[in-house]
Amino acid sequence: MASQLGKTISERGLETLSDRLRNTLTHEEGGISVNKPDFRELDLGSPVSPLRTRTGGGLTSTTATTTSSSSSSSGSVSGRASAGPNPNIPRKSDSSPNSHSGELSVESSPSTARNFKPGHTRSRSCGSHQLIFSGSGSVNSPSANVVPAGNICPSGRVLKTGMASRSTKPDVLGSGSGNYGHGSIMRGGLGYKPSSDGSRGLMVGGEPGKRTGACSNNDPEELKRMGNENYKKGHFAEALTLYEKAIALSSNNAAYHFNRAAALMGLKRLVEAVKECEEAIRLDPEYVRAHHRLGSLFLSLGQVENARKHICFSGQQQDPVELQKLQSVEKHLGKCTDARRVGDWRSTLREVDAAIVSGADASPQLCACRAEALLKLHQLDEAFAALSNIPKSEQYIGPRSSTKIFGMLSEAYLLFIRTQIELSQGRFDSALTAIEKAAQIDPHNVEISILLNNVRLVCRARARGNDLFKSERFTEACLAYGEGLRLDPSNSVLYCNRAACWFKLGQWERSVDDCNQALRIQPNYTKALLRRAASNSKLERWSEAVRDYEVLRRELPNDNEVAESLFHAQVALKKSHGEEVYNMKFGGALESVSSLEQFRAAISSSGASVVHFKSGSDAQCKQISPFLDTLCNRYPSINFLKVDIEENPAIARAENVRIVPTFKIYRNGSRVKEMVCPSPEVLESSVRHYGI
Repeated sequence: MASQLGKTISERGLETLSDRLRNTLTHEEGGISVNKPDFRELDLGSPVSPLRTRTGGGLTSTTATTTSSSSSSSGSVSGRASAGPNPNIPRKSDSSPNSHSGELSVESSPSTARNFKPGHTRSRSCGSHQLIFSGSGSVNSPSANVVPAGNICPSGRVLKTGMASRSTKPDVLGSGSGNYGHGSIMRGGLGYKPSSDGSRGLMVGGEPGKRTGACSNNDPEELKRMGNENYKKGHFAEALTLYEKAIALSSNNAAYHFNRAAALMGLKRLVEAVKECEEAIRLDPEYVRAHHRLGSLFLSLGQVENARKHICFSGQQQDPVELQKLQSVEKHLGKCTDARRVGDWRSTLREVDAAIVSGADASPQLCACRAEALLKLHQLDEAFAALSNIPKSEQYIGPRSSTKIFGMLSEAYLLFIRTQIELSQGRFDSALTAIEKAAQIDPHNVEISILLNNVRLVCRARARGNDLFKSERFTEACLAYGEGLRLDPSNSVLYCNRAACWFKLGQWERSVDDCNQALRIQPNYTKALLRRAASNSKLERWSEAVRDYEVLRRELPNDNEVAESLFHAQVALKKSHGEEVYNMKFGGALESVSSLEQFRAAISSSGASVVHFKSGSDAQCKQISPFLDTLCNRYPSINFLKVDIEENPAIARAENVRIVPTFKIYRNGSRVKEMVCPSPEVLESSVRHYGI
């Protein structure tokens, strides 16, 4: 190297330059010349990590020191510092599985040492100036703003007090007549690097401030760093992608798997996060933070036995907060088990809710237990909602998980509860499929075996009852449905089916009783309401019939049969009370009123009357008239009238109508609502409210 440079500069100049570089890249430590460490930016870790860093128990911050390398192509001037780190100074490799550099915690992120071959460039530009001394022959003096003194940072910055300010122009180092040899780099433009056969190949230098693609795609530490930055910003999906790329390049790095678990937790994919923590522990069995995070995950999933193994990791300091949560969840789960065993479903519901609040807030098994308690308490809608809230991806902790709840394998228990929900909803085939699958998973469980046998018998009884009903063998159908109810006394569908048989047999009292049982289990069961209303009508219990039909009218506003049944029940109720009923009709077109006497008689009729005061020349009246025809069809039990105030000024004066369109609603001759120029939505809402 000295002989090459000696061709163009004096021997004294060479020694001066070498001394300057050596002095800036080395320092004395105990009389031994060693390389200075690179400047590092601290990775302050993730602010959302659920675990706290402790100084005891192996949870100490570690800072691995790497050595700055300033080599370029063959013949570069770097002084004795280019020989590499001093062998007397111990160094821990970043690739060691135990180092966990850059994991999402409060600790430094060490730089990654790189080996640069002669003829290759050191691409760490990041928007700063590069210093390249390469080739043989004459060397042009660098410009004033490029000083080869001071500590050279990995980011490309030169730290020197009083250094001249940089030029904003993308200066090109190596321009001119000098021969720089292979590997010459032109900052801010194009450079060349040797190809594999030694020939000169084209290389894009890139824009200042951007890292090269090779650094982003092939350096797992850089990918990890980028993943950490995305994680801190809450971009969990992007962080996950970067961690996965780092794992693809270095699959045996436990910290990468640990960080991937954190990103999965941010995305609420807890089961996958469990697997990543387990992989990190497999790679490094003494990885304390991975043990603690895995324990927290298991606790959140309600697996207290697995959680205890990792929260109380042997030989390490325990997290008092996590330990207290674990003990609280265990206590409530124990009480929940005792209450479920004796059929105390209110206590079961109370204890399972307490366990969820205590920390097992992502447990699919506890959600299923809550659904079971609600089902037994005849809160069917709430039970179905509780089971539906379990994410599909989180229902099972791996195939054939060995974890148990209430003596039943966890996966089988979820299917056990789903069977009961499906059965209560009348989905007999789905219930049978679910319980058969549960029996395959946990074939020796007594509860599952009993339920499987019952479901098969209930499905058989229901199918036989349906066939007999279709054949009009109603008495035998009643017996078949009754056999199913003996096996499943909380099945509202079977009660409703048997009520239909009683109705056909003219035993309306029994039909009402079975409908009451069905509605006690499932209060919003529409078919049961219809059959009870019809049975009460047959028994001339008009008040009960009107009450049920009014509920159905609100639930089914466009059902014409329900509207007509309600109308006839209302008429019959008035007659039963001794009221005179006349001029009452169901449905029909909009009736035109032409005299004050006709108007007063119409609004005095039973039921509700809606009067449209209009003018034939008014645009708004013409616009809303078609909608009024629609209301006549939707609400056939209501009397719809129209009055043209220009043709009937006496009615307009009597009702004090000056603006059109005006709508008034009357019940039994008394006005209950008045609307001036209402919207169609407001008009229909009022008609529906006062018409029932």
